Amino acid sequence: MFNLIPLAATLGKKLDTSFFGLDTAIFSFFGSLQSGFMTIVAKLFTSLGDENFIIPVAVLALILCLFKKTRKYGIAVLSAVAIGTIITNLCLKPMVLRVRPYNTLQLSDFWAQYKNWYAAVGSLSESDYSFPSGHTTSAFEVAIALCLCLASDKEGKVAWIPVVLALGTACSRIYLMVHYPTDVIAGVCAGTIAGICGFIIAKLALLIFSKSEKLDKICLENLLHFNVGKGFYIILAVVVIAGFGFSFGHLMTESDEIKCAYNQEYDCNNKARIGEEKYPPIDGKNYCKIHWKELTGEGTEQADETAEAGEEVTNETATLPQSEESEQTNVAA
Repeated sequence: MFNLIPLAATLGKKLDTSFFGLDTAIFSFFGSLQSGFMTIVAKLFTSLGDENFIIPVAVLALILCLFKKTRKYGIAVLSAVAIGTIITNLCLKPMVLRVRPYNTLQLSDFWAQYKNWYAAVGSLSESDYSFPSGHTTSAFEVAIALCLCLASDKEGKVAWIPVVLALGTACSRIYLMVHYPTDVIAGVCAGTIAGICGFIIAKLALLIFSKSEKLDKICLENLLHFNVGKGFYIILAVVVIAGFGFSFGHLMTESDEIKCAYNQEYDCNNKARIGEEKYPPIDGKNYCKIHWKELTGEGTEQADETAEAGEEVTNETATLPQSEESEQTNVAA
């Protein structure tokens, strides 16, 4: 069987070096747009892809599955979220192992510019790997599923709205300097695939329900003698807005969170795991989950295999371009 471990050890670094010019050029563009107002707008958009918002949306989707009139939307969104999570968090992130730009760019001459932009927008941080953007995937999986459902119901006039909001989320991840632009592009692709698959699953599910009288009768409208009307949709809207408000409020205080204590190759700006039994302090210091596992030797056997099998490629891609930075940026622009 083909061994993916050596490939995983170098994919993140290959992305860093191969797309350095493109990524830094786009970072420079978004850095030029910074202002207090734009930062608030970016945080509003990025809240739409945060787990504090997506998890409640998934729960609401599950509830929508129980009503015949909204079943298609519920199944589509719920399936899309599940597929997007598998693609991003279970497959791509642990396979590519790309470190966040606010860490890896410390190894390049571009850090002098980037760190000012990163600080200006609040120095937000995450605790996992960078590729692809999970927020972007989440926003697009929901947006594409809703867009296709609305379009199939001949609601074309509003079907584009979720996609525009998702695009805002994608751009916000670059503006806030927490993802490489190529991470975001990958997130758009992953979310779009998940959204399309979710819609297809919903259509197949409705077809199966329609062919079975017993399945077709399984809905809360019949059990509770409840009619889905304007009041129901108003309640849904209130719950969604409340979830969004919570997500945004949490994001506004995120810069106060304690950062990882790792400071060997770079000063890690990931969130430290505080008060979690799974990630206890090491010598009194708190680390992000990535460096906690690294320092405790969790997965050492795989790491040794990786180092031995991929040593030559790893050495070639260990550092980001420095002296050629300006030339690469100009070409990419």
